[in-house]
Amino acid sequence: MKKFIISISLGLLFLNLSAQEKKTDTTTVETLDEVLIQSIRVKADSPITHSNVSKEEISKRNLGKDIPVLLNYLPSVVTTTDAGAGVGYTYIRVRGSDASRVNITINGIPYNDAESQGTFWVNMPDFASSIENLQLQRGVGTSTNGSGAFGASLNILSDAVSDKAYGEIGTSLGSFNTQKYNLKFSTGLLNNHIEFSGRLSKIISDGYIDRAFSDLKSYFLQGALVSDNTLIKALVFGGKEITYQAWYGIDAETLESNRTFNPAGMYIDEEGNIQFYDNEVDNYSQDHYQLHWNQRINNNWSTNLGLNYTYGRGYFEQYKEDQDFEFYNFTPIEMGGEIINQTDLIRRRWLDNDFYVINANVNYKKEKWNINSGVFYSFYDGDHYGEVIWAKYASNSEIRDRYYEGNGKKTEVTFFGKATYSINERWTVFGDLQERLVTYKTNGITSDKVPLDVNEKYAFFNPKAGLTFKLNTHNQLYTSYGRAQREPRRSDFENGVIKAEKLDDYELGWRFASENKQTKINTNLYYMNYKNQLVLTGAIDDVGAPIRETSGSSYRLGLEIDANFTILKNLQINPNISFSTNKNKNFVTSRDGELVNLGTTNISFSPSIVAGNSIEYSPLKNLQLAWLTKYVGEQYMGNIDSETSKLDAYFTNDFNVVYTLNNIPVVDEIILKGLINNIFNVDYISNGYFYTYDDTWTNPDTITTIEGAGYYPQATLNFLLGLTVKF
Repeated sequence: MKKFIISISLGLLFLNLSAQEKKTDTTTVETLDEVLIQSIRVKADSPITHSNVSKEEISKRNLGKDIPVLLNYLPSVVTTTDAGAGVGYTYIRVRGSDASRVNITINGIPYNDAESQGTFWVNMPDFASSIENLQLQRGVGTSTNGSGAFGASLNILSDAVSDKAYGEIGTSLGSFNTQKYNLKFSTGLLNNHIEFSGRLSKIISDGYIDRAFSDLKSYFLQGALVSDNTLIKALVFGGKEITYQAWYGIDAETLESNRTFNPAGMYIDEEGNIQFYDNEVDNYSQDHYQLHWNQRINNNWSTNLGLNYTYGRGYFEQYKEDQDFEFYNFTPIEMGGEIINQTDLIRRRWLDNDFYVINANVNYKKEKWNINSGVFYSFYDGDHYGEVIWAKYASNSEIRDRYYEGNGKKTEVTFFGKATYSINERWTVFGDLQERLVTYKTNGITSDKVPLDVNEKYAFFNPKAGLTFKLNTHNQLYTSYGRAQREPRRSDFENGVIKAEKLDDYELGWRFASENKQTKINTNLYYMNYKNQLVLTGAIDDVGAPIRETSGSSYRLGLEIDANFTILKNLQINPNISFSTNKNKNFVTSRDGELVNLGTTNISFSPSIVAGNSIEYSPLKNLQLAWLTKYVGEQYMGNIDSETSKLDAYFTNDFNVVYTLNNIPVVDEIILKGLINNIFNVDYISNGYFYTYDDTWTNPDTITTIEGAGYYPQATLNFLLGLTVKF
């Protein structure tokens, strides 16, 4: 498949070399670039709640931290990291929905893992350096490829074609031995038609949490063929990560005494001393091959064809003590007259998967109409297996014998059609119809050696509609309705969940822009009504992944406000705040051996207040200063309103400085950046877990439910300094 895509790419790149040469202006190139994602993006005046982020905005703080952390200051966004410093495993929640419910696409191709539905940014370190722009749609949004958006969708467009050649070298250094090095280049448009560009990056960090180091490498290569009406892009990008595990968190007592403690890899040696296995790591590689053909047929019609192949493979390694022979298919052995049936060992649990996508759509624009329609097909084939690479007592085993094997196959076909019609200068109507057909099949056994035999088919019809009313040149009102439905993920099937979720999302918004555009305000109300929502229980499994359960009926009701105030020509304030109530209705749980209906409870990991702000000031032409703040209100980590599960509110402040040197010999410009995070040295926790279990040992005649919690502390005061040289 790789050779097939590469050969097609090379063929298409030189397809039109014999065409008449014409100078292609930047505007034409950028417009064709946008064809890549216009089927899933919305315009500024659409009835969809959204935020846009440009390359320039991302660049200001792009010093090695991952994409979720760079989006931390957007409305209703909460971010967290395992290692505590923004490098390695990072996560984003929007309106209380976790990352598996935020639909991510890169150039219109789904990035969420097909089986787990999660988004693992660690597999693409420094991809932020190859982003042209992105759009975060909150709520159901417009139809997009991949699993349905249950909190938001994030649409990413990678680097646009550059008409000018350039070179760029960047580096940054900071706390916790964090280092980033990258190299970017573009040939510019050769012969006005062909461009090659790329990036190489390396990021390392020791992490705030003990031993939570990251060793990350990535690349991005692009070839483009451009003519007046054609843009063909062949992209190859990916990364390799080695990350020491930090997903276990710590309990409240350890939090008070040693908040950076990491229990991962801990074992007791023969002398009874505590040791830590030095290779308790996650080791994963992921490569993406994309081909996009954007064609403008005439002033009314344009098309896009996208092909994708993603190859992922890797494992996490663990030192395990006192493991039973039977679980690993070992035969008991006799030594010195004693039967040995337990051993210490090192195991690897593997994922090896292939993901194929064909995505085609057509766009029609004429006067009052803007119509998009298309078809999407994807196929995922993933192997899951475990192997033992060392054992103190190896019995009859051979190195890398597999002690479990399983496979999952997922096929999705999606058809969509969406249209915007301008009734007159004031009224615009939007309609969107989507049909998703999903098939998921598994065989073999899980990592717990439990048979998993799934053969499920789902058919989802997801209508959406909206209306925009321009009250006058300054005020705009909009309303929309959207439905999303989605299938369970692999871990849900392992826990016996087969029901699909359904969400009806209602939005009502007001946008204001003053005559001189110095004041902009966006306000929206939303009501998200769920049926069979899979909420996080608060508990995690043995690999740190959150466990979910069906909550029956639930809802999220909220108000979001964001604004941009240009106080002076060189002073801007960009505040946002979200108020929400997030409730389970008639929530049933097990308590002291009995099922109890708790009535209305708070949905886990859903703070009622989230606020952010940036104050940006440019005292000099080439100097930009920014004061960044984030407030996240208290939240429960479970759904039973237990005080044990409560995370306290936190308020953090960061300071960002960017200074540009230009008009200097040899190079175009030198950019100096600085970022001080958590400037007031706040001890805060952005994530954790909550669990319950039934105690039958203390008193055999009664069942008592015991509660507990774990926490993921985030870094205190820390900094990053960066230098970028552009040629």
